[in-house]
Amino acid sequence: MDDIFVARVMSSDVQKVRPDTLVEEAAQRMLDNDVSSLVVVDDENHLEGILTTTDFVRIVSKSHPKAETTVSRYMTTDVVTTTAQTDIAEVADTMIEHGFHHMPVVDDTEGVIGMISTIDLAGYLSSAETEAVR
Repeated sequence: MDDIFVARVMSSDVQKVRPDTLVEEAAQRMLDNDVSSLVVVDDENHLEGILTTTDFVRIVSKSHPKAETTVSRYMTTDVVTTTAQTDIAEVADTMIEHGFHHMPVVDDTEGVIGMISTIDLAGYLSSAETEAVR
């Protein structure tokens, strides 16, 4: 995994919501797009937080959300991020260390530009292993 950067394996089709998005709408968006996380951004595409399926488990088990509750109430705001030029081994280590399955990819000027997940890393390893066997 030496010298393989996040930009090569990240997903750039990131599902984004605003902090004032209703929880019900966020859940439906995750189901409709078959994703397990949403990035919460402001009007300039700057990261505000992340909402994951794990957050929804907590929402249902502890909070029993009322109708018209916004994602800002439940999103994680202390988000660990990466850049497109970070080596994927470093990202994998960070994800393991924190127990994350998703890490937003950010750029200082463009804001959120992608997402890297454990599935992206596993997919890369699987294809690299297949190529090595050939």
